[in-house]
Amino acid sequence: MSAAYAGIIINISHEKVDRAFTYKVPERLSNILRPGVCVRVPFGRGNNIRFGYCVALYASREDLPKDAVAEDKMKEILGIEQENLPAEAVMVQLAAWMKHTYGATMIQALKTVLPVSKKEKGQVKKTLRLNMNEEEARVYLLACERKNFKAKARLLTEMLRYPEGTFPYELMTKKLSVSAQTVNSLRNAGVISVLTDTVYRNPTFGKAAEKKNVTLSVEQRHIVDKVMQDFTEGKRGVSLLHGITGSGKTEVYIEIIKEVVQRGCQAIVLIPEIALTYQTLMRFYEHFNERVSVMNSSLSKGERFDQFERARKGEIDVIIGPRSALFTPFPKLGLIIIDEEHESSYKSETTPKYHAREAAKALSKIVPGGASIVLGSATPSVDSYARALAGEYALYTLTTRLTGGSLAEVTIADLREELRAGNRSIFSRALYEKLTQCLERKEQAMLFLNRRGIAGFVSCRACGYVFECPHCDVALSAHAGNRLLCHYCGYEARATRECPSCKSKYVSAFRAGTEQVEKEVLKIFPKARVLRMDADTTRTKGSYEEILTAFKEGEADILVGTQMIVKGHDFPNVTVMGILAADMSLYAADYMAAERTFELLTQAAGRAGRGTRKGEVVIQTYRPDHYSIQAAAAQDYLQFYQEEIAYRTALLYPPGAHMLAVQFLTRNEAYGVEAANKFRALLERSDGDNCVFIGPALASIGRINDVYRYVLYIKHKDAECLIRLKDVLEAHLETPAGEAAKRRIQVQFDLDPVRGY
Repeated sequence: MSAAYAGIIINISHEKVDRAFTYKVPERLSNILRPGVCVRVPFGRGNNIRFGYCVALYASREDLPKDAVAEDKMKEILGIEQENLPAEAVMVQLAAWMKHTYGATMIQALKTVLPVSKKEKGQVKKTLRLNMNEEEARVYLLACERKNFKAKARLLTEMLRYPEGTFPYELMTKKLSVSAQTVNSLRNAGVISVLTDTVYRNPTFGKAAEKKNVTLSVEQRHIVDKVMQDFTEGKRGVSLLHGITGSGKTEVYIEIIKEVVQRGCQAIVLIPEIALTYQTLMRFYEHFNERVSVMNSSLSKGERFDQFERARKGEIDVIIGPRSALFTPFPKLGLIIIDEEHESSYKSETTPKYHAREAAKALSKIVPGGASIVLGSATPSVDSYARALAGEYALYTLTTRLTGGSLAEVTIADLREELRAGNRSIFSRALYEKLTQCLERKEQAMLFLNRRGIAGFVSCRACGYVFECPHCDVALSAHAGNRLLCHYCGYEARATRECPSCKSKYVSAFRAGTEQVEKEVLKIFPKARVLRMDADTTRTKGSYEEILTAFKEGEADILVGTQMIVKGHDFPNVTVMGILAADMSLYAADYMAAERTFELLTQAAGRAGRGTRKGEVVIQTYRPDHYSIQAAAAQDYLQFYQEEIAYRTALLYPPGAHMLAVQFLTRNEAYGVEAANKFRALLERSDGDNCVFIGPALASIGRINDVYRYVLYIKHKDAECLIRLKDVLEAHLETPAGEAAKRRIQVQFDLDPVRGY
């Protein structure tokens, strides 16, 4: 429409300017300005030039909001910022939903839904082309040879061999050692032309793969048919696919996507880890070739920009990636798949602290025509399973492994009994025996430990002194090179053999890291080929793929790693999985500790025996009687769910109720306590009668980088009630008293947190 006025969100992340400011639209922009476009505007008393996003258009003065400034005080938009990508109108609405639900400024929410906001220079492909026919070119070639113009002769000879007299420019220097000066000389003489073409960078494989036809089982076909029936009838809701490990969830995803694409729509596939990108892409590439691409943080800025542009133009049908891939600007989004939907990585740790599952549901209602959502997991989150049982989601199950084999045989090794028997190794007797047999059979094994580095902490065995970070309330971890590192702020110190407290020489590390496990494996099994996969070995681009490919191709016998090795990988030759410290995650200050432990153990157990050979799993633990470990050993989700939901309901934790975590960050410890308690009192007076308040108290890690962290938890059955309390506190922070407090304390909100503070 032709717009006379526009509402503009200024690119300043501050509550004082967290609203749309009304500007006049100049005549030259009235027909091209639209919601989401980035503009330049004069702002403030000094009319400083700022960037902003158009979020609303108004045809006349009568259409303006009531708080719009008077006509004579209204400023005019200066122009459109061409270097910034426009935010699709759908994404502007999604940003508004995020701001309302999770607490953030509108510009913070807009930047979240615009993971690619700047235009990048395109990749230019140059081609040389002859401007004469073959006979004329050969005459010119003879003249070059007579004059001893060797470089020109080499280039012309090679170009005559290429079809239609063309030659890739990049081969000119690599293959022929011809300089740009020689090319310019031939071009100036009119012999050749240099053609340039801008091409999209493609992080996939660049060549067609043979398309595979998959024969679905009866269970799989039933799920595909039901989901597509609802899709066709316009009932585009949420489906939860609960399938045991190895049951073929990915094949179901692929078949649903095929049918959605045939109907002219696009699909987003979310995965929890970058480590899964390569393997997942391989599976999808066999079916969609160049019509599938990836989006993750390992891509260059140019690669990310090009994938967004390809999506905008409808040149790809499927995008695969972690959380931020949800915001891919598809023109006709019809399907969102969230694989391993239970993973906590789908929850953002920065403001706005949105959950990808909830954001996907909001997005599915905003896109024209709606989009279907499929959540998949062998261990669904308690929240999603509860909603499925309540009828909010359609529930489907896969109960049979594709190979026809049974789930792995699980042994629980009680580490207390191992110690009593004199075994001080990190390997129980059962695990040692199974690893030995596995290596003798020329099969592969995986060892899972949810910790990187050599040690969890370094302490004095004489007085108990623990080496801690001076800026955070956490222990330092020992790493190779005689280093002690803080995994929170990056502080580093040299290790010492003398206790600073009692001067004892009995200083040593609690050895429970992936580096140490790798060393122990090589010590006990010196002939074994070992790979390690953790945050330290996967820092460089492509390192995930290199390690996974090497292991899958049999270049190693044992893979040692953290969580990233137990999520979604399919290695048919793996027959033994060792879980070295199963209960480590049980002791987290987190209401989801039992759920996370069950998920990790079940997912880890599912890596063994995915081929035709029998799988064996050893769970090493000090808590063999805990219900999460017992249920994981039995790989019985319902057993775990029934026990866990009883606790959640009784204690009003999600999904038994909703919970709002209000976090207070300050460098002044005393002021933090005082301010946090005042804020609690304010909320209790403001519609907080039916809420349960816990705290404020120091977070589980009370100080990080010299910043004290306090947290207040508020519970209520109705999420909107908690959102209203959030709004009350946000409004208070905009008052003079609140402004004064904000100079000394930072407030953050997290609705339904999935990890403890």
